[in-house]
Amino acid sequence: MSKSFNGLGRLDDGARVVVIGGGPGGAGAALALQNQARQLGRQIHITLFEGKVFAGEHHFNQCVGVLSPPIDTILQDALGVPFPHHLVQREITGYFLHSDDRAILLESDDPPAYAVRRVQFDNYMLDQVRVGGIEVITGRVTDLEFHADRVIVYSESGNSEADVVVGAFGADDGTAVVFERATDYRAPRFLSSIVTKIHPRPELMDAFGDRIHAFLPSTPGIEFGAVTPKGNHLTINIAGEKVDAVMMDDFLRGAGLRSVVACLEDAQSQRDLTFFKGRFPVSQARAFSGDRYVIVGDAAGLVRPFKGKGVNSALQTGTWAAQTMLTAGISAGAFREYHQLCRDITDDLPYGKAMRAVTIGISKWHLLNLVIALAEQDADLRHMLFGAVSGHQMYREIVRGMLDARWLARMAGLLAALPVRTRRRKAEAGGSRGAA
Repeated sequence: MSKSFNGLGRLDDGARVVVIGGGPGGAGAALALQNQARQLGRQIHITLFEGKVFAGEHHFNQCVGVLSPPIDTILQDALGVPFPHHLVQREITGYFLHSDDRAILLESDDPPAYAVRRVQFDNYMLDQVRVGGIEVITGRVTDLEFHADRVIVYSESGNSEADVVVGAFGADDGTAVVFERATDYRAPRFLSSIVTKIHPRPELMDAFGDRIHAFLPSTPGIEFGAVTPKGNHLTINIAGEKVDAVMMDDFLRGAGLRSVVACLEDAQSQRDLTFFKGRFPVSQARAFSGDRYVIVGDAAGLVRPFKGKGVNSALQTGTWAAQTMLTAGISAGAFREYHQLCRDITDDLPYGKAMRAVTIGISKWHLLNLVIALAEQDADLRHMLFGAVSGHQMYREIVRGMLDARWLARMAGLLAALPVRTRRRKAEAGGSRGAA
């Protein structure tokens, strides 16, 4: 069988690719396709659809906007794009991990993470796509038709034809439904996230420093929260399966958060807090590739389930999808190579899910104080906690490290006297609610 581009073989001269979504996954896939095709001496026509307008910051991105290493290497080596150091608002040098009433500083010799405004970063990446001569159409894709020899892509701006489509639509429900209607793809499960920001006075921003404060509260419904310093403001977010504005209000009123964010009282009294709601995946999508389509990044659930590192994953999966289309083909069978390339992420998902479950249990059963107390005496445990909070380590490494017999034995000793204290604390909490 000929490997002509109008079949399901590899993409050759004259092949047409439509990328749906202009975030990091879509921009990364488009740039990788163009670069790798040129290296192979092929001309590929690429069209990218994006419904949002990133320029001018008209659309708010609910991602907190912390780019983890090795983001600069991924951009330069895989896409030939220089890292936008001019967009960095803070270099994150460490993390404070908070229980309800205790905290520990976690630091490492690893390179810093970069706090940026995601809408600015996304605009930079989309500009790189345009500079490369790739066609960018502002508009939403409304439907897809898959035929034996092509895919018809319908949009608000007309229709296009392609040999293969790349789905890079993140957590967008509308586009997910389009793919679910036309293919066997089924979207991943998501956690909800609520984000807000405050603008402290410059001296308070300076005093806050360059560290993220991560919270694992015992509050029902909230899995974690964080305060992230940016250029002139602090970004505050919470996440959970069904977080809502009331939970965010409770989190903002909490004593732990107020001890960290001294100016929060003033911000709330001025009623200048605006909430934004978003989502991020916590499971793998079903059938995230098939004949003439492949899904990358968040839309495929190809992120770490507890600490997403979503931008890195989106760029990497976009690059791997491009490689597969150019070397193996665009059939369901050819995309098995893409699945193989993604194993670095997918093989870590069970460990991440286990870590998420354990973390939820530790926080809700008031055991985090014990973990923090142990970590204060154990540098190895502090390093593992840093890896979990920062996303710098694979979860399989963290889970295996936490099975170390030395500190498990010490943890068992601390737990021996816990049941009485836990029952007393729960009883007191129940009594307080009854009195209220």
